[in-house]
Amino acid sequence: MNVKSELLATLANSDGKYISGAALADKLGVSRNAVWKAVKSLEAEGFSISSVTSKGYKLNEDNNRLSADLITPFLRTKEMGRNIQIFEEVESTNNTTKELDSDDVPNGTTIIANRQTAGKGRIGRSFVSPSGVGLYMSTLIRPEFSLEYAPMITAAAACAAAEAVEKLCGSPVNIKWVNDLYMNGKKICGILTEASFGLEMRTLDCAVIGIGINVRSAKEIFGEELSKTVTSIQDEAGVIVNRNRLCAEVLNSLEYYLGKIVDRSFLHDYRRREYLTGHLVTANIGREKISGEAIGIDDNANLIVRLPSGEKKHLSSGEANLCRIADN
Repeated sequence: MNVKSELLATLANSDGKYISGAALADKLGVSRNAVWKAVKSLEAEGFSISSVTSKGYKLNEDNNRLSADLITPFLRTKEMGRNIQIFEEVESTNNTTKELDSDDVPNGTTIIANRQTAGKGRIGRSFVSPSGVGLYMSTLIRPEFSLEYAPMITAAAACAAAEAVEKLCGSPVNIKWVNDLYMNGKKICGILTEASFGLEMRTLDCAVIGIGINVRSAKEIFGEELSKTVTSIQDEAGVIVNRNRLCAEVLNSLEYYLGKIVDRSFLHDYRRREYLTGHLVTANIGREKISGEAIGIDDNANLIVRLPSGEKKHLSSGEANLCRIADN
């Protein structure tokens, strides 16, 4: 690590307390003037740092600059996020991550962008990803479980993202089957998992989990029409969440919930958050449109819908390309 990286990591670990220039110089093994120069350089790059005579330096809570040095101190993972690359702008973090896909890319490698120009949602939809507003990240995983568990990756990731958001903002988060997070009836997050299969589709070589979370207020950016259904953590909870800390918490929870797929124990958390259950819904299955009551989530993370005839349909994310609460 260079002086700037070490300085950032040290300030991130200070719990919001000031650290004197002398203490920083001693810890980093440089002169106080080198510390001052590093602080000024970081400020020029957009990091928000307070400097007070006789107190020292402190990384401000309102810092909105993404940095691996500000994420790593909060990681409690063995593999998730231990290899991080951050970009100012990409078309899609999922696409960038897939381009890295080779045998020497470690499990848990994570690509993060400050902005996406062509963010992706399910079934070809776009995910609006303005600069500095959201957390746009994709993580490559190399699952040790068999192919039958692959459809549950997105559901486990939804639990992870929901837990991370709740931890930092204190407001409840729901999951709209299968891949969206909601606060107060509006979407704050979308998840897209793309898998790479082995020969004859018998094995799951790897998967890329893309997570996009709207963090800061985006009412003016989204516009009146989109704001009717899409919102952000700040707009709903009134809290400005640090994107670096949120990224770390997502990765911490992701490693935990991915480890709960085989025994399906993550489904308890998924079910208690699930948004559609108890509502009348409509769903598109291929060219067929069905209507019925969502009555729960089965052991494969499929949505169970009871039709007016009494028949129960178990909808997989692969076949139901649109599922929403029915209009009254």
